[in-house]
Amino acid sequence: MQVNNIKLPPFLKPGDKIGIVAPASVVNYDDLLPGIELFQNKWGLQVVEGSTLKSNFNQFSAPDEDRLADLQQMLDDPTIKAIIAARGGYGCSRIVDDLDFDAFIKNPKWIVGFSDLTVILSKLYQLGFASLHAPMAKSITTAGAEEAAESLRQTLFGEMPSYSFPAHPLNKIGTASGKLVGGNLCMLAHLIGSDTEINTDGKILFIEDINEYLYNLDRMIMQLKRAEKLTNLAGLIVGQFTDMKDNAFPTFGKDSYQIIHEHVQDFDYPVCYGFPVGHVSDNRAMAIGMTSMLEIKEESVAFHYLDLFPELS
Repeated sequence: MQVNNIKLPPFLKPGDKIGIVAPASVVNYDDLLPGIELFQNKWGLQVVEGSTLKSNFNQFSAPDEDRLADLQQMLDDPTIKAIIAARGGYGCSRIVDDLDFDAFIKNPKWIVGFSDLTVILSKLYQLGFASLHAPMAKSITTAGAEEAAESLRQTLFGEMPSYSFPAHPLNKIGTASGKLVGGNLCMLAHLIGSDTEINTDGKILFIEDINEYLYNLDRMIMQLKRAEKLTNLAGLIVGQFTDMKDNAFPTFGKDSYQIIHEHVQDFDYPVCYGFPVGHVSDNRAMAIGMTSMLEIKEESVAFHYLDLFPELS
């Protein structure tokens, strides 16, 4: 189905096959078993395991050509209705330009992941297909991930969840609607100037990151700002910035949200901070490409999708 020029892969139903692959960093196969059990025994899906789940090549799950072939096989298989990444790390930008999406375009499927998978999700958005920034097989059963896991299940099965949470002091009040884009801030900055660079004009952008120095966070936000990726947004969602690091001395002088606030405070669009998305257990599923509504009030924030399809659920 096509919605506002974005095509939605078919929603899942019990008994469907899903593939799990590791297109980036190496993963411990045993860490995936609880997630596989959840998909099979709780969600009623058939899991097809990629060859990259049990291999390794330095920090990668496999050499580039093998990771490419594993993901390509899942993209090409019409019986696979969704592909969920095992984990992120690093490696997707090394293979994205060699992926062939011809078969995928004829038989689209949901692609699920976050962090380094931002590269693949951005490519899918450019091709005109929705995808899911959401928990991966390794993270979906960690303590505190129950709501995030349920948000992914709901979205994959066409139920389209909505989110609400308390306001943050730095929020800029307002209402925004537009297509949802975004992901990992480091990856979004990395994509600027490449074939997978995202046009953010008129969009609701969400960002998150982990384990970066605060000065580098400032630099990445500056990169987006100088490239005018922050200029014409409909709204901005600032997710979780976890395990951020500061200089020993002198310190940078601001925390993550203060850094971002400094660079976006003069824009007119609404901004919320502390959204449950990122490298945390409560990493809610975000449907990239879907038309969404962001409502920021003094006491609360609400997010929901404007494209609802009860006939497909």
